[in-house]
Amino acid sequence: MFLVLPACQDQPRQEQVSKEDDRFDAFKDKLVLKFWKLHPEWATSQGYHKYDHVLTIPNADKRKAVVRSYKAFEKELKSFALNKLSDNNKTDYKMLQNFLRGGIWRIEEFKSYEWDPSEYNLGSSVAEILNGRYAGLSVRLRAISEKLRGSVDYYEAGIKNLRRPTLEHTQLAIAQNLGALTVFKPALADSIAKSDLTQDEKAVLQQRVETTQLAIENYVRYLQETELPGLRQGKGRSFRIGRDQFTQKFIYDIESGYSAKDVYEKALLRKKELHKLMLGVTRTLWPKYFPGKPQPAGLAGVKQMIARLSQNHVPPDSFLLAIRGQIPQLVAFVNQQNLLTQDPSKPLEVRPTPAYMEGVAGASISAPGPYDKAAPTYYNVSPLNKFTPAQAESYLREYNRYMLQILNIHEAIPGHYTQLIYSNRSPSIIKAILGNGAMVEGWAVYAEQMMLENGYGQDSPELWLMWYKWNLRVTLNAILDYQVHVLNKSQGDIIRLLTQEGFQEDAEAEAKWRRATLSQVQLSSYFTGYTEIYDLREQIKKKEGEDFNLKAFHEQFLGYGSAPVQYIRQMMLPD
Repeated sequence: MFLVLPACQDQPRQEQVSKEDDRFDAFKDKLVLKFWKLHPEWATSQGYHKYDHVLTIPNADKRKAVVRSYKAFEKELKSFALNKLSDNNKTDYKMLQNFLRGGIWRIEEFKSYEWDPSEYNLGSSVAEILNGRYAGLSVRLRAISEKLRGSVDYYEAGIKNLRRPTLEHTQLAIAQNLGALTVFKPALADSIAKSDLTQDEKAVLQQRVETTQLAIENYVRYLQETELPGLRQGKGRSFRIGRDQFTQKFIYDIESGYSAKDVYEKALLRKKELHKLMLGVTRTLWPKYFPGKPQPAGLAGVKQMIARLSQNHVPPDSFLLAIRGQIPQLVAFVNQQNLLTQDPSKPLEVRPTPAYMEGVAGASISAPGPYDKAAPTYYNVSPLNKFTPAQAESYLREYNRYMLQILNIHEAIPGHYTQLIYSNRSPSIIKAILGNGAMVEGWAVYAEQMMLENGYGQDSPELWLMWYKWNLRVTLNAILDYQVHVLNKSQGDIIRLLTQEGFQEDAEAEAKWRRATLSQVQLSSYFTGYTEIYDLREQIKKKEGEDFNLKAFHEQFLGYGSAPVQYIRQMMLPD
């Protein structure tokens, strides 16, 4: 389902190109190449494979080199006259400025390399190369072999960096690095055996694989035996980053026109609005599902109705199959309603979440970068085989047959999968590689509501009620993110918020608490981006009246790439 955009959509708005634009475009081209040399793993993830063989050793010298480079890049950036650049280049300028300043802040102030041991994991970068399709297997294995030469130094640098890590991130690092071993054995071992490497090359690579396995096992042992005992006694750092760092990280990560506190307050208001809407739908459905029984007052009736509808879920062994089966239905609906341009030449592959990625999100998209557009997009779904029967039942009630459809819209079509392909086709490489998380997540949430507004699910009140619950989850994400890191709310406070006011199952609430302890600000991105995109659409609808075309809005909006919504707004509403 590769998205082919009409030629006019590659340049959403034609602008006169100035000499300053020409100079800035040349600067961007050179700067991106410098980024790749400075960050080879990032380059690989974006489909630029010149530095696949390079392993970055995360030591103090490397951090100093990055800061020096970023400060030099920022100085060069300031040499351009912002008011002489086109709108698209103004956006790239601001995104680059934010990225460089944020990168320096993360190294000099945030210092997650000192307290997050999960930052050190070779599984993901090696798997990225191993699973690639950009070159023959032997070419990729030679790059991996060269990369693994530094595996011992890599993990030793990680150990040296750690200063009072958090318990939560340490536990995650242990689990994910143990999962990374599956990349090296059996996946990599099998690939070596069937490759056409020479026997000497195979022997060298096999030796480096074994050394890397030992390095990973040693790192895990260090975390288990040296760090964990003290952390369990409360001697580690808190996972909470506090008001000042949360506020600053929100500015760099979200790039919104709103502040972190603004978003929190908007989310509190949205929660009340959603409760009112859910009460209305519950009154409509109550006689159908509870004939002759009085409806409990307030949210108790909503919770009872959701519990009843949540019983309609797939069996545990059919969860992945059900997701695969719904993707073609979503493609057909988007085409029938003429919501977006699509092309079925690039399939979306639904797969179990790789072990080295487990532990954070139940579902996610792994999309190819702008240099590797032909590579597959993976829809990662966490398997239920590690759940107890009770945990699996709770999880499946949360992702019941109604909610599963919304999840697939969000993650796949026309959500993340669709948007990220458009992003890769953006005329701006900066907007593709510096993709704004709030825009990306906000689009996926907006897509859910947009599909229902256009008749998906035949205006089923059951599906609408579940979407309200889902949108309430997005809203509560922003609330709990702020409450956990800024207001120091306890686990009990958050679980009560999610289960009693968010109607979430225990398993989902516990997983969200865990996610809030492992991430910061990211949970706020959904609500922020969604609110900004929906408000922009409604303003353009009001401005254009009967001339408003939904498909044209979508393709123009997505044609700007993964830029912050506040900048897309300036380009779509220049007046």
